Amino acid sequence: MSRDEEFTAYVRDRRAHLYRAAYLLCGDEHRAEDIVQLTLSKVYAAWRKVRKADSVDAYVRRVLINSHLDEGRRPWRHERAGEITDRPAPVGLGAEELDELWTALRSLPAGQRRVVVLRHYWGLSVEETAADLGISTGTVKSQTSVALANLRHALRPGHASPDAARGGRR
Repeated sequence: MSRDEEFTAYVRDRRAHLYRAAYLLCGDEHRAEDIVQLTLSKVYAAWRKVRKADSVDAYVRRVLINSHLDEGRRPWRHERAGEITDRPAPVGLGAEELDELWTALRSLPAGQRRVVVLRHYWGLSVEETAADLGISTGTVKSQTSVALANLRHALRPGHASPDAARGGRR
């Protein structure tokens, strides 16, 4: 199989997963698409090296995370994105539950959201998550704990947003 055929087969098999991961990291469909495209262009340029890696998925995941972090540092990325209407959906959840889940994920600080995505979407260990994000295992554990507590709070029945609790005032 040629380099292009191998790469095309990999992209065909993994692109949707990469997009969902990018979306979960950044919370914006357009930025997620940009991150995936940037990731795939970097991976294509290094495909000979990538395909020899112990785990192609781990290599590509690291490129995706670095691309996300690089994109977040760009000055024009500090603008707030609009509401997301077309997003990948976890299996088995209704529309209302999905909306609550996406709202809760978007409300997490970026560091907590990254840790949750890597630990619970990618299924990485604490050590793998720490290595991919360049942080300590203790930071991964503490951010995971706080993020999950925040998600549990945000997703519990009868939860009112902080704005609603203040009468809608900011």
